[in-house]
Amino acid sequence: MSIDTNFTPIKTLNWLFFDLNSFFASVEQQDQPHLRGKPVAVVPMMTDSTCAIAASYEAKAYGIKTGTKIFDAKKLCPDLICVLARHDKYVHYHERIMAEVERHIHIDKICSIDEAACQLLGPEREIDNALKIAASIKRGLLENLGTHIRCSIGIAPNAFLAKIATDMQKPDGLVVLRPQRYKAAICALNLSDLTGIGRNMEARLNAAGIYTIEQLWNLSPKHARKIWGSVAGERFWYKLHGYEVPDKETQKSVVGHSRVLEPQHRPPEHAYNMARQLTLKAASRLRSYNLYARRYNLSVRTIEGRRWAGEMRFTEAQDNFAFLNALQTLWADMLRAAAPQKLKKISVNIYDLHQPQDVTLDLFAQLGEKTNAVQKKKDERLSGVMDQLAKKYGRGAVQLGTCPKSDAGYVGTKIAFTRVPSLEEFEN
Repeated sequence: MSIDTNFTPIKTLNWLFFDLNSFFASVEQQDQPHLRGKPVAVVPMMTDSTCAIAASYEAKAYGIKTGTKIFDAKKLCPDLICVLARHDKYVHYHERIMAEVERHIHIDKICSIDEAACQLLGPEREIDNALKIAASIKRGLLENLGTHIRCSIGIAPNAFLAKIATDMQKPDGLVVLRPQRYKAAICALNLSDLTGIGRNMEARLNAAGIYTIEQLWNLSPKHARKIWGSVAGERFWYKLHGYEVPDKETQKSVVGHSRVLEPQHRPPEHAYNMARQLTLKAASRLRSYNLYARRYNLSVRTIEGRRWAGEMRFTEAQDNFAFLNALQTLWADMLRAAAPQKLKKISVNIYDLHQPQDVTLDLFAQLGEKTNAVQKKKDERLSGVMDQLAKKYGRGAVQLGTCPKSDAGYVGTKIAFTRVPSLEEFEN
């Protein structure tokens, strides 16, 4: 497999990328004035055994960052204020922010809850005009969202470089990487500062004798491909050198939810209700993508750290009942095999996904047994009606079984790195 190299490096500023600074913590400080100017850690639950999922800049000054265990964070900063994550609030602000940015420039791609890329067109590519757009975005956020909703903006020949530029000056930064004049600025960074180079990739580069960005820059595309072990290395080299390399189309491969349980939900009889709700949410998302699945996976972790996982396979399905039946079977298997006293975490995943046109006829229907196929259609229609009622009246309008309440007020729904949930998903 190869990539199209019949192009030359871009000679204009083509992309503006913006990254909201310490987004979750900044939203909390904007929404709760008493938190402003104070070290804040956003947490999934109020216990010292959990980790920070975001930290304010005041907390970062003490060395606290995403992933820091709260027990350790409080040693670094005894005055640390822990705030329970409110993912619905962050999505609400996300939607307001994206609407504000659209007033100044069209958003081509929302990359995550706090990042988006905007293509510069025509006169917008001139540096003075691009800087004016960046300034207007910052001013709009200040005036219409609040003083604590700040962003760093990068402007560069391609979106990859523009994203890197946002990390070069924080908070509230603005960095321009001019075409064919940015090598020195990029080479002053560390390898781990480049998007796409994590700990494992950096180790692989080091093993190949690459310790600096300048050494990486001076490789040939084919050498980069060899180090990566795939065409991804070649694609990375071209993006680093200012080429426009289109994103590869990806197909969704899994739909799932996981939950670290609050103490009241850890006994197995209570945890099961949580697992049901996670399953129903995942099934609803599957239908929203108009996909069918052949596999369902349940995995749990006990309070002692023991793990159990099981999987069921079945004919392509997208209705609630197929997945709830799978959960019921696997849950019984888990209780027999693991005999847990308390569970700490539950994860459900629906995968082996297929488009409707790829779904085969039900085996029993092919053999002349229509009953199973008819029941499946009924289950699909009923599940679809439940989705419609939830959309119109809220998820509490109709339920299968009881719906457990979490401290955050919703079950399962949370913000992932590459997926921003809709506000409707936070209604139980």
